[in-house]
Amino acid sequence: MAAFPTLRQMQFFSSLVRHGSFSGAAKECCVSQSTLSAGVKEFETILDAPLVDRSAKRFALTTLGEEVAGRAEEMVALAEEMVRIAAARPLLTGDLRLGLIPTIGPFLLPGLMPRLDEAYPDLRLYLREDLTENLVSGLKAGRLDMAVIALPVEAEGLDTLIFGEDPFVFVCRPDHPLADEDAVTSAQLDAETLLLLEDGHCLRDHALSACKLQDRQVAAAFGATSLFTLVQMVRSGLGTTLLPRLASDAGLAAGAGLRAIPVRDRNASPSRDLGLAWRRGSDREEEARALADILSASRQRADRTHAGQGG
Repeated sequence: MAAFPTLRQMQFFSSLVRHGSFSGAAKECCVSQSTLSAGVKEFETILDAPLVDRSAKRFALTTLGEEVAGRAEEMVALAEEMVRIAAARPLLTGDLRLGLIPTIGPFLLPGLMPRLDEAYPDLRLYLREDLTENLVSGLKAGRLDMAVIALPVEAEGLDTLIFGEDPFVFVCRPDHPLADEDAVTSAQLDAETLLLLEDGHCLRDHALSACKLQDRQVAAAFGATSLFTLVQMVRSGLGTTLLPRLASDAGLAAGAGLRAIPVRDRNASPSRDLGLAWRRGSDREEEARALADILSASRQRADRTHAGQGG
């Protein structure tokens, strides 16, 4: 297969033609004179013909050099134009493949989508809901551009940004002994046998860790695969549960006739962090940060609404 000259070599040669000297071209290209000379020589080697007449007393091009000069300048100009187009391209336009975990997506999207539509009307969002492990694999393999997940999570090769906090709430039937409490503590949960999602859902581990609970306090006989199923199990009297406030604020507990009570320990609320992840080194990092800003603004508005309602 034939070798082709690089844009860098053509850039060196075009600068040399404009300045008529190796020193002037080297200064323009911000390289040493020897580096620029070597680059031009490599260009000549690939073309298998001299471009600069080195026998002349003053700078001169060969006949081929004269012909190649114009073409090389065109190629460099096209490359510079591509860079300018890319730099001027608006953020979050075109297709974006976004993953979301099931314990965030259904409750986050209704408030997020109108804000995205307003801020980035040319964005085409392709959504995929899946478990954290699968979303991380999708990011690393390039099948996804970004993913909304709960942190912390071990994800080597990914960058993440936290855009919000999601406290846990205790959910029980109205006839439960704790149903009339304004708040419950982790210590009060010690006596509860909790219903949580099945293994494989990160919410299970985050809830246990945040509320300082052990697996032995979780009902082993049953496990739900979605938060919607979980609240129905509580409604039927099988036990109590912990929900992220994101889901509770969306009416998941109230819609099932259940009480949602804040969990507080010394004025602090056990919680999980909501984050946006993308592949490290991706050319969409700037867009990821722009999306994280929208997500953060959406969560802050939801938090203000919650505080205004006395939550």
